[in-house]
Amino acid sequence: MSVGWLRACALVMLGLFSVSALAKDKTAIVIGGGVAGLTAAYELQNKGWQVTLLEARPSLGGRSGMATSEWIGNDKTQPVLNKYVSTFKLSTTPAPEFVRTPGYLIDGVYYTSADLATKDPTTAEAIKRYEKTVDDLARSIDDPQNPAATSTLHALDQINVSSWLDKQNLPATARQLINQDIRTHYDEPSRLSLLYFAQQSRVYRGVSDRDLRASRLVGGSPVLAQAFVKQLKTIKTDSPASAITQDKDGVTVKVGSVGYQADYVVLAVPLRALAKIQMTPALDAQHLAAIKGTNYGWRDQIMLKFKTPVWESKSRMSGEIYSNAGLGMLWIEPALKGGANVVINLSGDNARVMQAFGDKQMVDQVLIRLHAFYPQARGSFTGYEIRRYSTDPSTGGAYLAFGPGQISKYWRLWERPIQRVAFAGEHTDTLYPGTLEGALRTGQRAASQVEDLAAGKSFEPAKAAPVAAAAAAGAVAAKKGNFFTNLFGGSDDEKKPEPVKAPEPAAPVAPAPAPAPVAAPAPVEAPKPAVAPVKAEPAKKAPAKKPAAKTETKKAPAKAPVKKAEPAKKPAAKPATTETKAQ
Repeated sequence: MSVGWLRACALVMLGLFSVSALAKDKTAIVIGGGVAGLTAAYELQNKGWQVTLLEARPSLGGRSGMATSEWIGNDKTQPVLNKYVSTFKLSTTPAPEFVRTPGYLIDGVYYTSADLATKDPTTAEAIKRYEKTVDDLARSIDDPQNPAATSTLHALDQINVSSWLDKQNLPATARQLINQDIRTHYDEPSRLSLLYFAQQSRVYRGVSDRDLRASRLVGGSPVLAQAFVKQLKTIKTDSPASAITQDKDGVTVKVGSVGYQADYVVLAVPLRALAKIQMTPALDAQHLAAIKGTNYGWRDQIMLKFKTPVWESKSRMSGEIYSNAGLGMLWIEPALKGGANVVINLSGDNARVMQAFGDKQMVDQVLIRLHAFYPQARGSFTGYEIRRYSTDPSTGGAYLAFGPGQISKYWRLWERPIQRVAFAGEHTDTLYPGTLEGALRTGQRAASQVEDLAAGKSFEPAKAAPVAAAAAAGAVAAKKGNFFTNLFGGSDDEKKPEPVKAPEPAAPVAPAPAPAPVAAPAPVEAPKPAVAPVKAEPAKKAPAKKPAAKTETKKAPAKAPVKKAEPAKKPAAKPATTETKAQ
């Protein structure tokens, strides 16, 4: 009897030891509490991993957007986003008809697309011709996952979009509106690779504006971030990672004087923030060059709040409006508690020029322009919210926007893990960079890669960029009489002079200027989560007319005091109240 009892105890202890060993083998640290990092942490935790999420800021949600401006696409355009909305049982409302197609504000006069065709046929026809040319450009790419498949296509990466637009002979007003459309979704046309523009146009080819603005996520993308946060067991805010050290058996992440150890890491931070993390072994030359050399779109977002709509009631302005009056892209919508909001997207060089202004000065500049068209604006104005992604030290811009020559060097570079580190974030998605959909997809991919790494799968190292000979061959091909000659109006790929340069930061870590970060408040402890169940703008707004899809031995002790990634009381999420691009 006693022998049997001892055997039973031994088996139980053996079982407990095995479970403990298994749990120890499945530990992960996720660096970055934006939508991508939250997704990776959530997916890994659901698969039985012990996950610690480290966020440098006091709040979570990253570049998720303004609470009243998150219109989302349907299942066809944003399937992953809609899946999580359903999983977490988040509330949505159908988009009213008037926000589902864009409009125009030309010299203070509002036009729907139908109005433009009858009242300004020259501009309307030029925009239609431009859209046809963009469609032709998109059709030239068979596989958006491999846009530089031929030497001729590769040559497009050496051309900036502004040079290409110059060949289209567009009238002034049409060019102004088109420039605004492009800079809103990407960056200044002169800073944007034509191949990247073509690739993104291919991804969204055949997708209607109506599908991209099908419903509204009540409360905006911060609500989605909060839903993830409620599910996670261990979150540490105000915890900026300064170093990641990999050895044969694990990874140590340094935060201040504390070292967190785990088997694998998901690095879900923008490239500008990645530049501040020392990695051992160091990244190779190509990855280091990508951190410094990858262009990010510039965007600042201002939400102006009004007691009543200041525009003519008879015009019923649409949701998304492109202006030629220095107002950027406007997003009009009713406020949640009455009144009306106007979200102004200052993008590209318009945003760069405004970096010298303080928040209130920037708002005043926008109000001055709005007041010129709508004299009731100042009397109805009640306040504002603002996000300045361009000068945020942890983002250094809004979202990925490949410049000329950068696809050739860095395409899909961050899709593959490096030893025990997998990468996530909108900049690592090939199909939907700069959107909530892209950020969510990369969180899922990174979690799957960590599972694969734990199962012993190896990933091929990133291949070198296409050789210079391919670019030369493409340039020769572009000079011959073919589809591309007609499309570009010639083969001149000179880059226009850069319009306005942003002020240089005092101690640059990344190309974009970044003010010194302010000390963050202490993390807030929240009660244990209940089981509860969006473009990061910048999730970036999906471009109009576009979506259809990344050796082991003994563990070395950490030099810094090692703190085990143990479950801790969860800090409360304090999602930002203004809109950004997806992480």
